[in-house]
Amino acid sequence: MDRNLPLAVLCGLLVGLSIYWFLSPDWFIAMGIAAVYAGAGYFYLAFDIPLLGSAIQFDDRIDRFGYAIGLFGLSVSPIAFAQYYGQQGATTLPFVILFIGVIAFLLFTSKARQQSEHIH
Repeated sequence: MDRNLPLAVLCGLLVGLSIYWFLSPDWFIAMGIAAVYAGAGYFYLAFDIPLLGSAIQFDDRIDRFGYAIGLFGLSVSPIAFAQYYGQQGATTLPFVILFIGVIAFLLFTSKARQQSEHIH
């Protein structure tokens, strides 16, 4: 039996329960974050994707600069949105955790798709 999906669901539940218990008592937020992390966890476990490896590399200096600007925007924008829309910063950390999970999910699914295309 493939253990990747149950392990990914367990990972998502652990993240979701941690969010619910420690950061946000809203079950809807915790459930959404749990689903994102379960999806990202599945693709991380099912495919050989390095967690801290650099998946995207550019040779041109201008491309690397543009990539750096985009990464800076990705790292700063969740905090800015959470502070702007949050209630006195109460939703800042769950929002940042969700945003990081969304990025991980999209990155892992992209790499998994590339790997599955090379297999077939």
